[in-house]
Amino acid sequence: MYNLKRNILVLVFTVISFVSANAQCAMCRAVLESEEGQATAKGINDGIIYLMAIPYILVGGIGFFIYRKFRTKKK
Repeated sequence: MYNLKRNILVLVFTVISFVSANAQCAMCRAVLESEEGQATAKGINDGIIYLMAIPYILVGGIGFFIYRKFRTKKK
């Protein structure tokens, strides 16, 4: 039970820190900082976050289904 609570807590903190991350490569940052409206920079940040989220969601979903499959076999 302790491991489950710890894993859920780690997942929650990962998602919270993941959502607030603003990631950019150095070249993109230099080009986008020179723009006045910053609308493109916000769009690039959102795209990077979106692309970063997909692998975590897929791995988490596969892990959940594997966990559920093995848990139902024990009963």
